[in-house]
Amino acid sequence: FRTIQTENLAFDLSLAALLGDNIYNFGELLAHPIIHSLVGTPVEWIYHILQAFNSGNLASYQELCKVHAAALSAQPALVQKERELLEKINILCLMEIIFSRASQDRTIPLSTIAEQTRLSVEDVEYLLMKSLSAHLIEGIIDGVDGTVHVSWAQPRVLGIDQVKSLRDRLDTWVGKVHTTLLSVEAETPDLVAS
Repeated sequence: FRTIQTENLAFDLSLAALLGDNIYNFGELLAHPIIHSLVGTPVEWIYHILQAFNSGNLASYQELCKVHAAALSAQPALVQKERELLEKINILCLMEIIFSRASQDRTIPLSTIAEQTRLSVEDVEYLLMKSLSAHLIEGIIDGVDGTVHVSWAQPRVLGIDQVKSLRDRLDTWVGKVHTTLLSVEAETPDLVAS
């Protein structure tokens, strides 16, 4: 059942997560039943903002900010930290770009990141340095080629869409392994038989 106290606690937890320094993972919070108490209330907008942050969906976040401008303006902490929130959603957008690529395709043009985050290439370099220093990713920025090679990204709690994407990538990988096995068996029947 739902109470005002539960809704207030869920709202406060949501604000704390959004405004907290070095909090870049919202999956566990979104999975908790208390957060679902926000659905169907006047502050449901913060639940959707958490979802946008969790998936690194910059376009959704910007649309939610437009639609709920009055409610956001009524929260002084969100108004004061507007720039930091934009930086955080951009970092999460970067994390989603990395996650959506295959592990052998982790050399990403800075222009691709700039396009998806709606930042300049110079701002993308700053975003990457911030992500590297916060230990959200490990990699090397190549300013000459205008790329970043990401060798590691911080594990995240995945949403349903992210799990589906991972499943599709695993299915592709299993297909490649099976094709390789058939090729090896066809080329070396004597080795396989013994």
